[in-house]
Amino acid sequence: MRSIWNGAISFGLVSIPIKLVNATESHSVSFRQIHTEDGGRIRYRKVCELEDREVTQAEIGKAYEDADGSMIPITDEDLSQLPIPTARTIEIVAFVPEDRIDPLQMGSAYYLAASGAPAAKPYTLLREALKRSNRVAIAKFALRGRERLGMLRVVGDAIAMHGLLWPDEVRAPEGVAPESGVTVRDQELDLADALMDTLGEIDLDDLHDEYREAVEEVVAAKASGEKPPEAREEAAPGKVLDLMAALESSVRAARESRDGEEAGGPAEEAEVRSLPRRKTSSRAPKETGGKKSTSTAAKKAAAKRAEPKKSTAKSAGSAKKTAVRSPAKGTAKKATARSTARGGDKDAAKGTAKSTAKKTASRRRSA
Repeated sequence: MRSIWNGAISFGLVSIPIKLVNATESHSVSFRQIHTEDGGRIRYRKVCELEDREVTQAEIGKAYEDADGSMIPITDEDLSQLPIPTARTIEIVAFVPEDRIDPLQMGSAYYLAASGAPAAKPYTLLREALKRSNRVAIAKFALRGRERLGMLRVVGDAIAMHGLLWPDEVRAPEGVAPESGVTVRDQELDLADALMDTLGEIDLDDLHDEYREAVEEVVAAKASGEKPPEAREEAAPGKVLDLMAALESSVRAARESRDGEEAGGPAEEAEVRSLPRRKTSSRAPKETGGKKSTSTAAKKAAAKRAEPKKSTAKSAGSAKKTAVRSPAKGTAKKATARSTARGGDKDAAKGTAKSTAKKTASRRRSA
């Protein structure tokens, strides 16, 4: 950063060589004046009224205009001989708590940079002293032809200085506040407090100049031959007829906006979808010409649909085959279980099982 002033901080008998640099910068878009008919630049020329001719910068000096309109020339040599100690020095005159400074007095901000290695130790000493005392330094300094008031405070590891207006340069707020006689109810104050709590705090780093960005978009569009973006039409604000209703609406709108930000954006409508059916088998049964399937599931279904006579015959045949390998009791139990699974009567199943067992036993004896 380029320094705009070189001097020293006078801290009692301690002198700290410093450089003054601007702590802020302007990002506003600047325009030139042109002749609307042909686009030619409009320039200002410095013309002497007496000779009616343009003069150069080297021919221009300073003068003080007296009450009668006469000009009193003042040279740079006259100003350099002023008997003030702040011509090249930031003279600290007091240390006060920061809340003693009215923000209305604050003006331009500067950084004070240590000038050279010998300034590092006293610069650090002043910085740490300001930190530990939780106070700011009030100083006088001369800049651009006039003596000014300043406030020194710590910003990070640097010392910053805010230019202050003199107390007599701050106007009293007379005639600004509304006339007396206006009363505010407690309910209105409660709603105002609720609105402030709902809006909450904000990180100042998230704020930006939307107007400047919009101007840059217009300039870029016209430079590329495109149509500038159109502004959104916003509804004109209505008149406030009921303060309580306006406060309640503001609180409600602020809460909805805050809830939407915390949820990560506006809620979307849910889409309802039908779930797919679960498959009972990994393979789907084949159907050819309306014939029954040959799969296991199809066979079981066909067995259930079979006629009772055939089922009885099958059970009797199976009873014959199993009689040789197992006792009659086991055959009876199997036959009973099968007939029960087919939905038959329990008593009938028991009778059938007993008769089958007797026939099997008589055949074994005859054999």
